[in-house]
Amino acid sequence: MSDFLEDTGPDDAAPAAQDFLVGKMLIAMPSMGDPRFDRAVIFMCAHDEEHAMGVIVNKPLDDVELSELLQQLEIPPQENADETPVFFGGPVQTERGLVLHTLDYHLDGTLPLNDKIGLTASRDILIDIAGSSPKRPPPRRFLLAIGHAGWGPGQLEEEIAMNAWAHCEPDEQIIFDGMNEALWKRALSKLGVTSAMLSPEWATARRDDGPLN
Repeated sequence: MSDFLEDTGPDDAAPAAQDFLVGKMLIAMPSMGDPRFDRAVIFMCAHDEEHAMGVIVNKPLDDVELSELLQQLEIPPQENADETPVFFGGPVQTERGLVLHTLDYHLDGTLPLNDKIGLTASRDILIDIAGSSPKRPPPRRFLLAIGHAGWGPGQLEEEIAMNAWAHCEPDEQIIFDGMNEALWKRALSKLGVTSAMLSPEWATARRDDGPLN
């Protein structure tokens, strides 16, 4: 995990002119066949004709402590660094990390995703969040993740057409409250439904048992 954060974001996180889902939330439907995405809520960071990329916001990693990651990066941690959870952002590039955060915090390498939330993948943001000698105030709200979710050309569109995912407008209270076990149900409620209300057709949405990423 020595390159948990690098000076730039994920290679496929660059914005595009027609990013339909960028800045929105993607919600896994009850029929999701891939356990890595079971009840996942994803904040979308990129979406165009060539690819899509997002960060799962509700799967904390119980076996990863932030202080250990900081020490690997030679960053002296704050005493309470381990109170900050680290999340499984997705199965792609799990050797790399990134931070979703409110835009009261901004570095040269920060990628704004909407008017309130940005993405930063640099060592400096870790220093400011949990280092013993921060250089600037940390973001008001943030989420640290290892890895991200990624899709190739047309893949996500096909999965949405197969009813594997639904999408909705972002909700800061959901995006940055990933330790709440009820977060997936809260995300569904933004669609005006509950898991019990979804029709049986959702259960046969997947065409095969192959992984979605």
